[in-house]
Amino acid sequence: MKKTANLLAVLCALAFASAQAGAAVPIPQLVQKDGRHALIVDGRPYTVLGAQAHNSSNYPAALHKVWAAVKDAHANTLEIPVAWEQLEPAEGKFDFSYVDTLVAQARQHKVRLVLLWFGTWKNTGPQYAPEWVRFNNQRFPRMVGKDGKNSYCLSPLGEQTLKADTRAFTALMAHLKTIDEAHRTVIMVQVENEVGTYGTVRDFSPMGEAAFRQPVPAAVLARKKAPPSVAGAASGSWSDVYGAYADEYFHAYAVASYIEQVARAGRAVYDLPMFVNNALRDPLEPMAPWKGNFASGGPTFDVIDIYKAAAPHIDIAGPDLYSPESAKVDATLGLFQRADNALFVPEMGNAPGYARYIYQILGRGAIGVAPFGIDYAEYTNYPLGAKATDKTMVEPFGRIYAAFRPMAQLWAQWSLEGRTHGIAESDARTPQSVALKNWKVTASFRQWQFGPVVDPRPEAGTGKQDFPAGTESPNGGAALAQIGENEFIVIGQRVRLAFEGSGANAGKPSMYARVEEGHFDAAGKWVMERNWNGDQTDWGINLPASPTVLKIRMGTY
Repeated sequence: MKKTANLLAVLCALAFASAQAGAAVPIPQLVQKDGRHALIVDGRPYTVLGAQAHNSSNYPAALHKVWAAVKDAHANTLEIPVAWEQLEPAEGKFDFSYVDTLVAQARQHKVRLVLLWFGTWKNTGPQYAPEWVRFNNQRFPRMVGKDGKNSYCLSPLGEQTLKADTRAFTALMAHLKTIDEAHRTVIMVQVENEVGTYGTVRDFSPMGEAAFRQPVPAAVLARKKAPPSVAGAASGSWSDVYGAYADEYFHAYAVASYIEQVARAGRAVYDLPMFVNNALRDPLEPMAPWKGNFASGGPTFDVIDIYKAAAPHIDIAGPDLYSPESAKVDATLGLFQRADNALFVPEMGNAPGYARYIYQILGRGAIGVAPFGIDYAEYTNYPLGAKATDKTMVEPFGRIYAAFRPMAQLWAQWSLEGRTHGIAESDARTPQSVALKNWKVTASFRQWQFGPVVDPRPEAGTGKQDFPAGTESPNGGAALAQIGENEFIVIGQRVRLAFEGSGANAGKPSMYARVEEGHFDAAGKWVMERNWNGDQTDWGINLPASPTVLKIRMGTY
C-alpha cells in the first residue's frame, strides 16, 4: 500500500517512474499535505465529479441508460458495482465479461471508473454474494443474535467466507491489472458496501463470544480511547476497556479486520486506492451505546479510529449522505474530514435539494462526490432520492458539474493547498460567512440581483414577500478558491456574496477591482467572457440561477 505522502515528493516520484517505464501511465494514489488530501490520477490532482449507478445497473444490457445519464450529468467518473455473484456464479469459475465490457465502454465515453465490490456485504446483507455462499450456513456462517437465532448477516468471523471473498476480490484486481494497467480507467475501488449489522449489535455465536473475550489489540488501544462516560481499564477485554460500547466497538473491529484482509490481498496484486462507505448514524444525536438505531460495526464516525487501526489498507471511510437536513450534512462532513481521513462522499441522495451540497463538499476540500442513482433506469429510491427518473433528475447536478468540470484539476490542486471554501444554503436560509486570508465573505440567499436585501421575516411588516422564482426550497450555494492575495475564483448559484476586509485589510475601505465571468479552457487557462460592473456589482456579487464562474479581484483604498 502506498501511504499518503508529501505531494511534491509523490509527483516527482511518479514522473521519474513514468520516465523509467517509457511514459507509462502512473497508478492512481492518495496524497496528503498538512492534513489535506488529493487523489492523484495521471500524475495530477483529480476531482471526482461522480455519478453512481443503481445497484442493478451492473450488467452490459443496462449500461446504455447509465452512459446517457453520465453524459447529461457532465460527470467525469462513474461509480458502479461489480457483484461477487456475477463474477463467480459457480465456485472457482470466474466470469469477467461484464468487467471487460464496462471498462471498454468507459474508455469510449472518456469516463473514469470507481468500482464498488459488492461481496460479503451490500447494505449490510449478503444478497450480492453467490447463491453457493448465501445458502450454506454450515460453511459460511451467519451472525447469531442474543436470542440464539441466525441473523440475515454473514459473520465477519467466518473463515471460509473470508477466504472465498478474498479469492474472488483478488481475481478481480488481478484481471483489472491485466486489462487496465496501461490505461488506468479504474481509479479507486470500494471494498464491500455499507457494512455493519441491523438487529444485533455483534455476533453472539460461540466463536463470537470467544473472540469477544479476547484482549483488545494494542493497535486499537493506541488509537481508540473509551468515551468520557466510561471509566474503562487501560487494557484487557473489550468490556474491560470500553464498557457499554464494547459490543459495537468489537463488531467494528471484526468487520474492519475482515475488510483489511480482503483489501490487502487485492492491493498486493494491483495497488489502487481503496475505501469503505458508511450508512450513517445520526451526527447530532448525543453519543450513546448502540440501541438498534444504526448499523453496528460499520465505519460510523465514532469508530473511524478502529477502522484505521484494523484496516490500514483502506484509505478512506466515506459518508453516504441520505439525510437532507443541512445541519446533519454539515455535522457529518466535519466528523469524517480528518487529517488521517480524506473527505470523500461516495453516495448522496439525488433529490434536487442535495445538489447545493456539492458546493459545500468540494469547497471543504473533498476529493469528490457522487449522487446515487444517476442513470435512466425506471426505478426511484424516493424518499431517499428523487421521484423523477429522467433528465429532470439529473439536471440539478449536471448544471453544477458542467461549470466545475473545466477547472476540476485546478480545483483539486487548490483544495490540497488549503485555498478552497464552500457554502450551501441552509434550511434556515440564514446568511453564512467564511474567513479567507485578509478577507471575509458573507453569503445571503433569496435576494434579487438588483436591489436591497429582502427581509423574509413576516414580523418585519414589509407586507407581501417578493422572492425570486425558483427559491421556494433551499438550492443556493457557492464555492470559493483564493488564488492570490486579493484574487478569487467563485462558482455558485442563487447566492449574494459580500466581500469585506479582515486581518491585514480590516477597517480598510474596499471595492471590486475586477469581476470577470468566464471559464477555464482545457489547458487550465482562464477565458474571460465579460466583465461585471455597475448594475452587476452595485448590490454585491449576485450569482444567478445557472451555476456561474467568476474571477474576482479586490482592492483597498
